[in-house]
Amino acid sequence: MSSTPASSEHATQTPSAATVDLKLEVVVIPVSDVDRAKRFYGGLGWRLDADFAFDNGFRVVQFTPPGSGCSVQFGLRSRRPRPAPPKAST
Repeated sequence: MSSTPASSEHATQTPSAATVDLKLEVVVIPVSDVDRAKRFYGGLGWRLDADFAFDNGFRVVQFTPPGSGCSVQFGLRSRRPRPAPPKAST
């Protein structure tokens, strides 16, 4: 079996963290009282982007702080995904 030395001329460059443009756009936060949270963030002067209520009881509210590119969302029946149950070993 022979081996061929790798040449840096043909090496593929992988992007580094400095070259990848990543932005945090939204954070989902849990709240116990949607209307109270809405009053709180509105009182801070944050912009109300959305307040959608659906027939099935689902509601989503989104606020953005002044000058920010990131928003917060909260609502009713907006749960985090549950982890999968452990698999039974056989």
